[in-house]
Amino acid sequence: MILGLTVAAFTALHVLISLVAIAAGLLVLFSMIANRRSEALTAVFLATTVLTSVTGFFFHSTAIGPPHVVGVISLVVLAVALFALYRRQLAGRWRAAYVITAVIALYLNAFVGVVQAFQKIGPLHALAPKGTEPAFVAAQGLTLLVFAGLGYLAVRGFHPEGDLSAPDAGLRAA
Repeated sequence: MILGLTVAAFTALHVLISLVAIAAGLLVLFSMIANRRSEALTAVFLATTVLTSVTGFFFHSTAIGPPHVVGVISLVVLAVALFALYRRQLAGRWRAAYVITAVIALYLNAFVGVVQAFQKIGPLHALAPKGTEPAFVAAQGLTLLVFAGLGYLAVRGFHPEGDLSAPDAGLRAA
């Protein structure tokens, strides 16, 4: 039992929260690339991503391992994202700090999703039963490259409320 739920029920809840976090995060990421803000969707993304990381620590474990390290990194990154967004209001360099940390948090969720897919989905598991085979490494490498590229586009494109540090701010102000 975990928090009054069977391990299976808690796992299903954790996976559901993770999937909502990833879906909301992707929508927020594409909104940032298009220079749009969605306060509600961003709040859902950040809250479910924090919840995903926190609930991950409730699973029974005999030792600290990679999932714990990823969870701690995710929570630290999310703390910076939350501070940049809600305390610093994306002012100045905090805009880029927010975008970068939000994308890293989303990437970490996707990274764990790829790990879980290779562990739990039969055909993927057959390609990489140890999680070190070329198919797994290629999938993780591609995931990293995709998020790095999208993150770059988001940093370049997301300049809410006429941020004057935007590369084309003079063009938009005219």
